[in-house]
Amino acid sequence: MGQLRAGEFDRFVAARWSALLHLARLLTGGDRHRAEDLLQEALVKLWFAWPKVGEQAPEAYVRKVLARGAARSARRRWWGEYPVEQLPDPPEAADATAAVDERTRLEAMLALLPARQRTAVVLRYYQDLPERQVAEVLGCPVGTARSLTARGVARLRLLLSDAVEPVE
Repeated sequence: MGQLRAGEFDRFVAARWSALLHLARLLTGGDRHRAEDLLQEALVKLWFAWPKVGEQAPEAYVRKVLARGAARSARRRWWGEYPVEQLPDPPEAADATAAVDERTRLEAMLALLPARQRTAVVLRYYQDLPERQVAEVLGCPVGTARSLTARGVARLRLLLSDAVEPVE
C-alpha cells in the first residue's frame, strides 16, 4: 500500500508541479521563493491527505490549500528580511520577448491587488474555476466571490491602463 501510494503521489506531483507552482506564484504576487514555500507546504498536506483525496480530486485539494495559505501569509507583517547596506548587482539584461514582458507586467499588477481579490481573480480566470468553486475555496458566499472577482478585474484594468506608456 505504501509503495502504491507513493508512486501515485509522485506521478501527480511530477505531472502538475509546473502548473501548481505558477498558481502559487500568482497567489503570492509573483514572489517565486514564497510560492515555492507555499507549494511545498501544500504538497506536504496533500501527502497526509492522499489516502482520502488521491483518487477523488487532489488538484482541487491543493488549490484550496494554496489559496488559504496565501491568504494566511498575506496577513503576516514580517517575512524575516533584513536591510543591507549595499544592494546586490542587478541581473544582466536578457533577451526578453513581448509575451514575457506582458506576463511580467500582468503579474506585477496582480501583486498590487489585495490578497482576496488576487486569489479570486487567479482562481476564476487563470484556473478557470466556476464562481461556485471560487467561493468554496475562499470560504465565502458566491456573491462575495463574484464581487471580489469583479472588483479585482476592474482594478487590474485600471492599473494596466495606467501602466501603458503613450506612443510618441
